[in-house]
Amino acid sequence: MVIPSPRIPLLRSLLLMLATLSLAACGINSVPTAEENAKAKWADVQAAYQRRADLIPNLVATARSASTIERSTLEGVINARASATQVKLTADDLTDPAKVQAFQQAQANVSSSLSRLLVTVEQYPDLKSQARFADLMTQLEGTENRINISIRDYNGAVQDYNTRIRTFPEMIGAKLVHGAKPMTPFEAKAGADTAPDVGAMFNGS
Repeated sequence: MVIPSPRIPLLRSLLLMLATLSLAACGINSVPTAEENAKAKWADVQAAYQRRADLIPNLVATARSASTIERSTLEGVINARASATQVKLTADDLTDPAKVQAFQQAQANVSSSLSRLLVTVEQYPDLKSQARFADLMTQLEGTENRINISIRDYNGAVQDYNTRIRTFPEMIGAKLVHGAKPMTPFEAKAGADTAPDVGAMFNGS
């Protein structure tokens, strides 16, 4: 009768431990890299929205001085902008769906108010023909395009990150080492207006 060596179970345990650590190592570097990429893409989203916020005061001031546009329409844009700037969303908040949703709603309100302003501007051809206003509209159109592109890139990075932390074997390192949580993608609010179609407004003039 062969007596099993007491070293065999120990060796098996060590091999199992090494195998587990090797699998876990798959996510030790790739998961943080994917996370930082998503956060960097989010910074681009914030920069695009900030650019839009910076354009609004000049846009409203030009419209106010050059026409008799309803005061309520202009105030709606300013108030939506003011409310949106109060809703902060840092990169560390991207795993909190409630905070992401609040930020989305605030920005959707700005988009809606801008869309209403552009509809109103259609009634004032003299304003549309002014060089200063046309220049601001061109800048706004470019900014809206940047917003759409940056959101698309951010959502792609979030999808990559979320897939990594849920897929074996990277999920081992993600959970054990990093305590990784899913990030929240940026989605259009149901029923919210789409981004202002500035190009269509001027092409139709």
